Amino acid sequence: MCKRGLYNRFLPTESQRDCIGAGVDIVLVSPRNPLNIGAVARAMANFGFTRLTVVAPFEKHWCEAQSAVGAEELLRNAKRTETLAEAIADGTLVAGTGTLEHRKPEQPIVALPELPKLVRTALGSNGRVALVFGPEKRGLTREDLSYCHLLIQIPTDARQPSMNLGQAVAVCLYELATRLSLSGQGSAQDSADADAVVARSGDLDLLVGVIDEVMLAAHYSPPSMQEANRHDLRLLLRRLPLTGFDVRRALGFFRRVLRRLEDPNAREGS
Repeated sequence: MCKRGLYNRFLPTESQRDCIGAGVDIVLVSPRNPLNIGAVARAMANFGFTRLTVVAPFEKHWCEAQSAVGAEELLRNAKRTETLAEAIADGTLVAGTGTLEHRKPEQPIVALPELPKLVRTALGSNGRVALVFGPEKRGLTREDLSYCHLLIQIPTDARQPSMNLGQAVAVCLYELATRLSLSGQGSAQDSADADAVVARSGDLDLLVGVIDEVMLAAHYSPPSMQEANRHDLRLLLRRLPLTGFDVRRALGFFRRVLRRLEDPNAREGS
């Protein structure tokens, strides 16, 4: 067992680290530079985070990610998905990252120092957290961000507002590791009512799909508007404090409406 020294006394204890590591996912969307992938893995190892998911990585660059000194196992165990939706399906709090220089955000903006409190609340309510980082050249797209509950803003000098991917991950994880205390949260997790847990991202996307079908069946708008409608629905549902129970009730409601639209002669209770 590693002896804690004065220099790392601000980091979580071993038991806290295990709890945080099990509840926080680091998600990289289509990373291109193997050095950056390695730097991310090493930063995760530095601060006790172990769950890495890579979305649609460039195969050659992914295989070349060799600079993760001390984090080789973390890279080997990384999860790979084809879509961002799949990567964050279990998340109850999904936080995207990026600069505001060339975008008008459609979700709440949270300064990085405010993030630990939100993460603590999510983990203490038996939820899961995903921190999402975009590709090096363009960052997260408007479509990517529609899957996020909020946008993290890292304070930077206005003359250089963007950060290198590896550095951005390291700064965010340092902030969480040094400010995120879960003391006293165990009882909250143990006693959390499953119906009261905030809805998972995957369940919200399932509801988006059913509402989208209802809108199409009702001829709410031209088919050409379908993608825009789905985008707006993703944002809307993530602004609402829906629980898993709320989503199940809403799914039942919209599925019943859809059946009636598809078969107006369907009998009540059929």
